[in-house]
Amino acid sequence: MWAGWWLWPLVAICTADRFQEEAKKIMQASPLIDGHNDLPWVMLKRFQNQLGSKEADLNHLANTHTNIPKLKAGLVGGQFWSAYVPCDTQNKDAVRRTLEQMDVIHRMCQKYPETFVCVTNSKGIRQAFQDGKVASLIGVEGGHSIDSSLGVLRALYHLGMRYLTLTHSCNTPWADNWLVDKGDDKAQSQGLSLFGKSVVRELNRLGVLIDLAHTSVATMKAALNLSVAPVIFSHSSAFQLCQHRRNVPDDVLQLVRKNGGLVMVNFYNDYVACQQQATLSQVADHLDHIKKVAGAGAVGFGGDFDGVSRVPTGLEDVSKYPDLIAELLRRQWTEEEVRGALADNLLRVFEAVEQASNHSSPPSEEVIPREELEDSCRTYYGYSEASSLHRQPGALLASLATALLSLRLL
Repeated sequence: MWAGWWLWPLVAICTADRFQEEAKKIMQASPLIDGHNDLPWVMLKRFQNQLGSKEADLNHLANTHTNIPKLKAGLVGGQFWSAYVPCDTQNKDAVRRTLEQMDVIHRMCQKYPETFVCVTNSKGIRQAFQDGKVASLIGVEGGHSIDSSLGVLRALYHLGMRYLTLTHSCNTPWADNWLVDKGDDKAQSQGLSLFGKSVVRELNRLGVLIDLAHTSVATMKAALNLSVAPVIFSHSSAFQLCQHRRNVPDDVLQLVRKNGGLVMVNFYNDYVACQQQATLSQVADHLDHIKKVAGAGAVGFGGDFDGVSRVPTGLEDVSKYPDLIAELLRRQWTEEEVRGALADNLLRVFEAVEQASNHSSPPSEEVIPREELEDSCRTYYGYSEASSLHRQPGALLASLATALLSLRLL
């Protein structure tokens, strides 16, 4: 009996090693695609986008979740880099600053061609896998970055944007964000406005992934019901396990199953455990839950590394991905299910979005209708009653002119 006591730790170690070895073997053949990483924002905040500075060298970058050695150790083969600008740029300089963040991503590919290759389609991702490079794609995080203009949306597509997050933590004039569900924002569009629906249709036409992370539940449902292609949540987790409004509720997960879409699980402790501390095992719980409700084909990874202040124990940076895959194998995920979560699910969704696109159809020329514009004026310029505008025609004309200029409609 006593002889058995010392065997159990040895058995546990050997079993752990087996799952680790199996995880790495699978990932070497099918590298991981992550849906959301905020390293470009770090480059702006810490280095003013000066990639040539010694401290910004991605081979030696310190005090971040992400650098080149960590990406290699984590067997990351594809990354959607976030082109993010904060909500306070809305109706100001959001477009310019978004372009600058997209430029940083392109320059990362140019500066480190042995590691990164910027791609814009599923074929490019597969080729990057073969070449042993990190397929680098651009996700624009926040609909305020298009400045309520389909022309700007198309220009961002031509510059490499391959997903658009419909909102960040603020309403746009055409879509509601997650803070509406929390009660911290007032619903403006009841999900998507008429113009918001035009944005969804134009994203479908172009072949851009629709990202519903950060949106209100009403916006999620409106986009899922309207889109002719699968959608994604680039960095969200399961509401059933952590009732944070940034997470995806089960009724929406069921719509994701019908839509053929993808939920890429976020690692931020507040979304994983609804508290400051979380663990790798709890992240795996979210993956399990999404697989159960939406199906194994709906599971992915969207770590939100370098965009959050707290990450789970065991997932301290991008190098730890093999540990998470080992945990899924320990939970008896099949190799097919693991390969799906790593890359195949995203590739399937991306290919479906590409197939649904229709560049031969004419671009939409819709603009925000007058009633939506007036709602936007009240929201952003502090008018409490529409009637007060009509009582002051001179002020009305001046205010509308200011709003039109701000929204780039003149």
